[in-house]
Amino acid sequence: MTTDLKPFMEVDPELCKGCQLCLDVCPKGVIGMSDKLNANGYRVAACVKEGECSGCAICALVCPEVAIEVYRG
Repeated sequence: MTTDLKPFMEVDPELCKGCQLCLDVCPKGVIGMSDKLNANGYRVAACVKEGECSGCAICALVCPEVAIEVYRG
């Protein structure tokens, strides 16, 4: 049985404080800053290259606010 599910990451916008640490560590460069603001007025990180996440979870490990979840499919 094979599956077509690809790894992906999600950012909880209300936890993200826009520190951009995840942008610096993503080996595939799939994370960028959204134009959207959260309730606290922070621009938040978001996946900007859908389908290219490798599922390495370095972004989630480095996030000081635990705002990132990585799903490996």
